[in-house]
Amino acid sequence: MTATRNTRFCLVRHGETDWNSEKRVQGQIDIDLNSAGRAQARAVAEGLREQRFAAVYSSDLLRAWRTAQIAAAGWQIAVSPAPTLRERDFGVLQGLTAAEARLAKPHAYRHHQARTPDYDCETGESLVDFAARVMAGLQGLAERHAGQSVLAFTHGGVLDVVYRAAAGRALDVPRDFALPNAAFNWLECGEMGWRLISWADCAHLKRALDEVAG
Repeated sequence: MTATRNTRFCLVRHGETDWNSEKRVQGQIDIDLNSAGRAQARAVAEGLREQRFAAVYSSDLLRAWRTAQIAAAGWQIAVSPAPTLRERDFGVLQGLTAAEARLAKPHAYRHHQARTPDYDCETGESLVDFAARVMAGLQGLAERHAGQSVLAFTHGGVLDVVYRAAAGRALDVPRDFALPNAAFNWLECGEMGWRLISWADCAHLKRALDEVAG
């Protein structure tokens, strides 16, 4: 891809769920949005009102798909499912809080906290396999939409992988960047690889918070 054929992405993490507020590992378990998450999704629509996208994609897990459907409801563009944008399968840790995992699955919890790249949570995906799946899927979208802008709804783990790819950070380095629900994360993909444009833009979400509070 030449510079003029770079693909611009806006990646949006799904809106809040009750499990998010409980800090419970969701992974690939299907959890719906709560009222705050639905308000965030509406705020995404308003925040992107002036933007134009060639395509809209979403993880097929419910919380991301619901966010996409609410956000894109007034647009003349269909949301296409993209299973490669699913959250990581966290295996035996799914459904547990950190405190529960520390007691019930101490071995898996230690590897999770250490970000062991090749550990698969006993029955799930390793970070290495997860990252390969995510980046291959996004690269395919970049090639399909060369020179265009793409909106995609996804998950915190996916955003973690993409940020590291664009910033040149290893998978096992502790995370020092934010992954807010329903924030805007802008990146560009071209022949030189991935480039961060802006990250964790939450300016549009004040309206959502005001709506829930009211």
